[in-house]
Amino acid sequence: MAVAASPAPSRLALYLDLIRWNRPAGWLLLLWPTLAALWVAAGGFPGWHLLVVFVLGTILMRSAGCCVNDVADRDFDRHVKRTAQRPVTSGRVSTREALAVGAVLALAAFALVLTTNLLTVAMSFAALAITLAYPFAKRIVSMPQAVLGVAFSFGIPMAFAAVRGEVPVLAWLLLLGNLFWVLAYDTEYAMVDRDDDLRIGMKTSAITLGRADVAAVTAFYLVFLGVWTLALWARLNPWVWGAALVAALVQVVWHFAMIRGRTREGCFKAFRLNHWLGFTVFAGVVLGLPLS
Repeated sequence: MAVAASPAPSRLALYLDLIRWNRPAGWLLLLWPTLAALWVAAGGFPGWHLLVVFVLGTILMRSAGCCVNDVADRDFDRHVKRTAQRPVTSGRVSTREALAVGAVLALAAFALVLTTNLLTVAMSFAALAITLAYPFAKRIVSMPQAVLGVAFSFGIPMAFAAVRGEVPVLAWLLLLGNLFWVLAYDTEYAMVDRDDDLRIGMKTSAITLGRADVAAVTAFYLVFLGVWTLALWARLNPWVWGAALVAALVQVVWHFAMIRGRTREGCFKAFRLNHWLGFTVFAGVVLGLPLS
């Protein structure tokens, strides 16, 4: 007896797949440093308005970025095992549809930003430009993860702008540190696809670093934690931050163990679990700030 074919997914299901709705680890990687910056800028709880703006805005912009990335990479993704069945690559969602979904999401995020101040609105255009540039950086930049690092860290100065109406040196220092965290976890991500990327000519940090990849990822984690410790030590309870730092360093050792064999499974697991390191740092900030 013939087996009935499974029904085709609805448009909504395809759009949710397009924006990686069932994989929240992606937007959590953006959310934790942004929320940490909000708390630091405000010296404590930033208020419900800004919290809602930055949580929803982060989710919306990450989703819009997925749409743009999938359109830009559609011809490459079909040659990569992990991405061959993405909606745009497989032809189930057209490029026009994907860009339309991305535009709607980006406009919704912009509407949220409009409820803040002029400086934050102005910075949102820079954030959008970097987000749009990243997919194409993979064609020309040997370490495109650095471009992604700026894009994924731009919520930090925007948080300071929204709270204080200015962006102090502290915000840029935190952005710099966070860039190294993005380099760490996105290099792990690139290690998953290294064989496919070599075959199709894609540029990634995993390819550029070669056999130094594991050591470099570990160093990136340490630089991230070192810069944030340097920037925040005088502002946080040293015992609380010290405890968070120890917990974060334990996770760095765990990540080293997961990626040292350079297996697809180990590297992908390490990437997916990075949001726990981000949460650890966020918790250290929130709990370490003095009570007002």
